[in-house]
Amino acid sequence: MLILGIETSCDETSLALYDSESSFIDGNNQYKGKIIASKIFSQDFIHSRFGGVIPEIASRNHIIKIKPLYDDLLKDALISAKDIDVIGVTTTPGLIGSLFVGVSFAKGLGYALSVPVVPIHHLSAHILAAELTHRDLKPPYLALIVSGGHTHIFDVDVAYNFRLMVRTVDDAAGEVFDKVAKVIAGIYPGGVYIENLAKTGDHLKIKFPIAFRKEDKFSFSGLKTSVINCIRSGEYSNEDVAASFQHTVAKTLSDKVFTIAERLGRDKIVVSGGVASNGYLREVFQSNKKFGVYFPTKYLCTDNGDMIAYATYKFYSKKEFLSMDATASDRM
Repeated sequence: MLILGIETSCDETSLALYDSESSFIDGNNQYKGKIIASKIFSQDFIHSRFGGVIPEIASRNHIIKIKPLYDDLLKDALISAKDIDVIGVTTTPGLIGSLFVGVSFAKGLGYALSVPVVPIHHLSAHILAAELTHRDLKPPYLALIVSGGHTHIFDVDVAYNFRLMVRTVDDAAGEVFDKVAKVIAGIYPGGVYIENLAKTGDHLKIKFPIAFRKEDKFSFSGLKTSVINCIRSGEYSNEDVAASFQHTVAKTLSDKVFTIAERLGRDKIVVSGGVASNGYLREVFQSNKKFGVYFPTKYLCTDNGDMIAYATYKFYSKKEFLSMDATASDRM
């Protein structure tokens, strides 16, 4: 199958083609199925002037960019539209206007080509992006999604059932990175800025609070308030604040994930989503040798069409769509 993946859940417009029959060699192993072309347009430079994503602007830019990206994708892959067998598109969660653009384009194209259009849950695609990077990775495993909009832990069984174990009750971890960076320097998005600033700071200098240490839930609003108050006090350098804040987030996430993985008997852990590209977070997770920890490539941590195309292949092959239990989906 040749599968088109479409992603427009927030402010990235991205499309990719996954060929389930193409073979490639990685090391000493040969695998079947790969991304043969991928396109992305990021709106970071547009929304940075506003200090956050403006939904109306995001959706309008999706409208402008999606068709040219699609045309360029076909040219790069050296195929025609008639070669596409299946279309997968993000349908939830996300900004309603942005999702509407992607879904409308997918449905129109699917009708014109007489091919099925598969609805894909954005979070399941983020999890499966690790399999696209690590081709030998198979469930069962525990999966942490950590981004600007989500901080969730799912247990994924061998049949690709996704059971929600933990979620944040307020701010997402990535959202707090953005807010802290905005207070320090008026910068958005803030993840890369905080990571770079923290490199010259002392991560043990300030002890910030960790909420719900012994409960199956996350909370980052208290941490956000504590860090912002610390910045405004002027007692510590911005470098030490950034390093201590980043360390607290990494410890909060890793401690919870390791505890649940041990409780469930899982020996494999997937960490995905935008914040998963943070180098310090990767070091903290991979320093624990008790578990196999799998990160997607940094590109696949972003919102991208590659993960949608691959998730479409996995779920369409099983004839199973929006593969998250209803209760979990309602809370996302």
